[in-house]
Amino acid sequence: MTTEVERLFSEDSPLAVAVPGFRPRLQQREMAIAVAEALRDNSILVAEAGTGTGKTFAYLVPALLNGGKVIISTGTKNLQDQLFQKDLPMVRDALKAPVTIALLKGRSNYVCHYHLERAQSDGRFATREEVRHLGKIKQYAKVSQSGDKSGLADVPENSLVWLQVTSTRENCLGQECPQHKECFVLKARTEAMKADVVVVNHHLFFADVMLRDEGVAELLPACNTVIFDEAHQLPETASLFFGESLSTTQLLDLAGDSRTEAIASAKDFALLPKASDELEKAARDLRLVFKKEGRLPAIATENFKDFAPALKTVSDKLGQLCGLLEKQAERSEGLEHCWQRAQVLVQQLKQWQNDEALDKVKWLEIFHHSLQLNTTPLSIAETFEKQIAGNARAWIFTSATLAVKQDFGHYQDEMGLLNARTACWDSPFDYATQALLYVPQNLPEPNSEGYTDAVMQAALPLIEASKGRAFLLFTSLRAMQRAYDFLVAEFDRKQLSYPLMLQGEGSRNELLSRFREHGNAVLLGSQSFWEGVDVRGEALSLVIIDKLPFAPPDDPVLAARIAQISKQGRNAFMEYQLPRTIINLKQGAGRLIRDETDRGVLMICDPRLITKPYGRRIWQSLPPFKRTRDESEAVAFFNRDNIATA
Repeated sequence: MTTEVERLFSEDSPLAVAVPGFRPRLQQREMAIAVAEALRDNSILVAEAGTGTGKTFAYLVPALLNGGKVIISTGTKNLQDQLFQKDLPMVRDALKAPVTIALLKGRSNYVCHYHLERAQSDGRFATREEVRHLGKIKQYAKVSQSGDKSGLADVPENSLVWLQVTSTRENCLGQECPQHKECFVLKARTEAMKADVVVVNHHLFFADVMLRDEGVAELLPACNTVIFDEAHQLPETASLFFGESLSTTQLLDLAGDSRTEAIASAKDFALLPKASDELEKAARDLRLVFKKEGRLPAIATENFKDFAPALKTVSDKLGQLCGLLEKQAERSEGLEHCWQRAQVLVQQLKQWQNDEALDKVKWLEIFHHSLQLNTTPLSIAETFEKQIAGNARAWIFTSATLAVKQDFGHYQDEMGLLNARTACWDSPFDYATQALLYVPQNLPEPNSEGYTDAVMQAALPLIEASKGRAFLLFTSLRAMQRAYDFLVAEFDRKQLSYPLMLQGEGSRNELLSRFREHGNAVLLGSQSFWEGVDVRGEALSLVIIDKLPFAPPDDPVLAARIAQISKQGRNAFMEYQLPRTIINLKQGAGRLIRDETDRGVLMICDPRLITKPYGRRIWQSLPPFKRTRDESEAVAFFNRDNIATA
């Protein structure tokens, strides 16, 4: 197959004819050959391919040529849609490969006929807009083939109505559902079972591996190849699903569904709605123990005197509701299902309260409206290694950011992939002439008061020189907001007319669309804009990063992992924290140059890049930018007359 792969990445191949702007790239061809060899040998390949390599085609071509059943898992639903709607059909048609493809998402992405009907009859909506949204969803469900909510652009993804018209693992009635035959989730899974290539996302993959709920587990036995794109996200996603979590949202959902089912099927049993109300109040009171959002280790709850009694009340009220549901369960499928859910939640709550395992960390996450109790393994390597052992199949892990100075040791240790073959291909872009890395002088230490203001003062000349066209990426929401307020005042004072955009003012896709249309906008974002964002051309010519993206040391999972590594006499900073920071920084830096004709400046404001011994290791892991600390040189880069000297 390797000879055929080489031919397909040549100048006169079917790909060259079918793909607009296709040109042979050595890195892409070499990666495709490495993937083909892994497929042939049923082995594991961990591959980093720099921006512009064309890694999607580099794994799709050999996967389609090899045949058999293929699962491709991506980082986000947006990437899923692009693969399914654009990249896969393009490669399939170019190769004339007789393969069928399917898209499979988590059940919360599909309209549920049963819950849509329930939402209509309940009529509990906060605004008229929600009522309008429900009407649109009702019409969509009648005509849609897939029921995928991404196909209904008229209803925003964050509309609360979606929660009422989609199912969860807990409230799906399964085969007992009166709408079982029309189920969109079931249809998607059936198509996935039949298809040769199935596109999923990481959350779905791991939810299914652990919970056996989303349809992937049924696909795996017949699968020859699993490909993880954006594989740098896997350690965090896998940790999430290899652990356990229980949220007040789940308790509120159970209380609400139990109340509704009681009114429908057990009107003469007044104790059930009362018990539902009491659980609902107890769950809300538990959340209200904490005034601020954030993460806490379980041991820190000792500082909150109301936590233990509030948790006991939740436990008591949940147990009472579970007992009452058991007495009424035979009266309807809905009540039976609520009882089953209650039993699971009772067990999960007991487990969280009693779990003292040394290889796990117990912690809480406080959101605006909910509280989540989590148990996370300190290491996922052994668990994941077991998941991929057994059946002979190929496993491909690829991303633009997996290695630290071409060393994959950190990633392999974390994922349990010690025997994998590794390979690294640099970006084909000419960073030395296309881009400049600028680290300003005389900035204070990142933890000092007034640091964000100093960063913005240093950034202003660059923003003016680039005539807007900038991404400003922050490591915290507080710094992002402070920087936004600073720029609003400065733009007003200097009468600068660049459109100023802030994360949260709309969905990420909306903001990016507006950013591209303006052509001279300045967009401020935090974590969600550091990766998976592709703006080509002059609309984005400046990326400013406020600090090196070290995870907060007080994060309970990170703190526990650092403590474990340190107990073993190892250097947690060099082995764990620094590699993670480098991979995150590479993602942020990767927003700048997206095409061979792109030009721009990457401004990293953190002085530790220069002053700390580890700084050299960080910038050596970035693409080979020309580097400067001279503001005038960075400003001059935007003057096209000075390209030769920049």
